[in-house]
Amino acid sequence: MSLVKKAVAAVLVSALALPVSADVGAGSYLAARQAAYDNDFSAAADYFARALTFDPKNPALMENMVLSQLALGRHEQAYPIAQLMQEAGLKSQVANIAIAVHLLAEERYQEVLDRDPETRGVGKLVDGLVAGWAEMGLGSVARALAQFDKVADEAGLRGFANYHKAMALASVGDFEGAEALFAADDGALTTISRRAALARAEILSQLDRNDQALEMLADVFNGSFDPALTDIADRLAAGETLPFSLVRSVRDGLAEVFFTIGAALNGEAADDFTLIYIRSAVHLRPDHIDALLMTAGLLESLGQYDLAVATYKQIPSDSPDYHAAELGRAEALRRSAKPDAAIEVLEKLAKDYPTQPQAFVALGDLERQQEAYDRAAAAYDRALEFTEAGAPNLWFLYYARGICHERLGNWPGAEADFRSALELNPDQPQVLNYLGYSLVEKQEKLDEALDLIERAVAARPDSGYIVDSLGWVLFRLGRYDEAVGHMERAVELMPVDPVVNDHLGDVLWAVGRVREAEFQWKRALSFIKPDDTDGEADPDRIRRKLEIGLDRVLAEEGVPPLKVANGD
Repeated sequence: MSLVKKAVAAVLVSALALPVSADVGAGSYLAARQAAYDNDFSAAADYFARALTFDPKNPALMENMVLSQLALGRHEQAYPIAQLMQEAGLKSQVANIAIAVHLLAEERYQEVLDRDPETRGVGKLVDGLVAGWAEMGLGSVARALAQFDKVADEAGLRGFANYHKAMALASVGDFEGAEALFAADDGALTTISRRAALARAEILSQLDRNDQALEMLADVFNGSFDPALTDIADRLAAGETLPFSLVRSVRDGLAEVFFTIGAALNGEAADDFTLIYIRSAVHLRPDHIDALLMTAGLLESLGQYDLAVATYKQIPSDSPDYHAAELGRAEALRRSAKPDAAIEVLEKLAKDYPTQPQAFVALGDLERQQEAYDRAAAAYDRALEFTEAGAPNLWFLYYARGICHERLGNWPGAEADFRSALELNPDQPQVLNYLGYSLVEKQEKLDEALDLIERAVAARPDSGYIVDSLGWVLFRLGRYDEAVGHMERAVELMPVDPVVNDHLGDVLWAVGRVREAEFQWKRALSFIKPDDTDGEADPDRIRRKLEIGLDRVLAEEGVPPLKVANGD
């Protein structure tokens, strides 16, 4: 048995946990497919390994095994199987990625250059950029630059090629040459990505042009700096010469290739396919912070929250991007139904970064979702304290805090916040609807409430909640016939919402369509979940309406009865 086959056998045997049988083989295959469908890469890798013991030459099983291992960042486990696929003459892009990354990690640059791009290539752009860095690894800067120029001649690839050419020049100390590339075409290369702007800032700093670096960053990021950018700007303003850190070596440059392509694919290709490029960047450069952050984000998108949390935790606490990583970790914990753990992360982050509003905003949002409105309001207080005037999310902070005040029974505070939000964003449909609906429920300023809700409906005509509000305010104004059409439309938009169905029942009762009203109330009851604590669709009140009718319920509540039309 060859060394490669021995390695494959070791991978397969290590995954086995069940007795060998035909049923296990079929079951493993089906389980592997389901795990792959669910993006459960760890389970998929185990089950594909088991399935391979029954059909060891199956190309699809091998390719899926390689993909699962790459998605987990287990390049050393993926490589032997990919190599076996190559020996069998099978063409597979993911296998070629596994082999190429393995060779690059071992600095076997000539072997990479000698690979046939038709049968063993990854893709024209990846192969071209890798070849440039491989030439750098073999000691020839001239051949590397010529290779990048060759890639630049291909349609649509010039930006990628010039970025890597600039990185290559900067990595060997030619900062003048790198800056010339960044300055060309009115600085177009600077704007292709966040990393490009940061690279140029470091290059300008190396050229003793900190003031220009600061101006460039302010222009590219519109003066809106996160903690990492603030750290860089502060160091530039203090006169510090920033080291060129984005690409310090050939291996860093190769990691940048896979990150660059992965970033370009993000949102354009399937997340699991994009993930293997970003994982490859991390394999080549474990301290590639942007690649780690993107890996975690992709894992979140794929529903792999535990893997995302583990990836966010790889960001060191002394990194300028630690703040962003902890925000991401909290969100992944929230999405994995671990709100207490997420709150703990955010509370510590807020303590560590007491003047940064992002942690307070995230904490307020999470506490509000948990219906801890007092703690949410306090978090929004701190967020507003440190949010600059003119910030694009300022209206939302007032709106969110207004919701908290309304739920806590502090209507004057809630109304003030809603009106502050509308001053900043006058046509925001969520705020228009919430303020209008709240006024309706409080039987206050009904004409203004109608105007607010009509403006909200004009902005969001397909929002069931907002259309429901319009029908409801018309009902409250006694304009029952006008309310019917809007309430029926709201139910069309939100057919299983208990509140909307309950409202339609009331409106139908008011126009004399009693049996239809009772039908809607019964529907509303069927849609109320046992753990629903909102209280707006009150099951006891709905049952009382079914028992004695809406008029008598209103009389019991001290509300004048409706004038119900005759008939049904």
